[in-house]
Amino acid sequence: MNGQLDSLFNFLMYLGVSLPILIVGILVFIYTTPYREYRLIQDGAATDDPQKINAAKAAAHDLSGKIIGLSIVVASVVINSGSIVDLLIWGIIGIIFQVVIFYLFAWLTPFHVIQEIPKGNVAIGIFSSHMSIVSGVLLAALVSY
Repeated sequence: MNGQLDSLFNFLMYLGVSLPILIVGILVFIYTTPYREYRLIQDGAATDDPQKINAAKAAAHDLSGKIIGLSIVVASVVINSGSIVDLLIWGIIGIIFQVVIFYLFAWLTPFHVIQEIPKGNVAIGIFSSHMSIVSGVLLAALVSY
């Protein structure tokens, strides 16, 4: 029974560190992008304007891809970390690089991701989402020392 309590305590400790890391990563994305994903989503739900509806869809795809990508990185760090400190350090490093890769992707593409999503370009939102997931998988492999 004592082993079960130790496992439960470990689970709660890792959960207590990994969820805030994930939340911080989401907040970094939300506050560093010039468009406000939640605002675009909310505005698209409260209108019949096709551009706002499409902007909401593009933002929802973009943000959900970022969240999935971040989750993949944090999950890999949880699996591979040897301690809570290890989880904290590599979780933060993973999030920093996830954000850097998003902006690198936005800079390298022939279209302007940051401008196209608020305009309602759903295809760009989906593409951006998938790029965030791909970078999350790549970073997850990189943090699996």
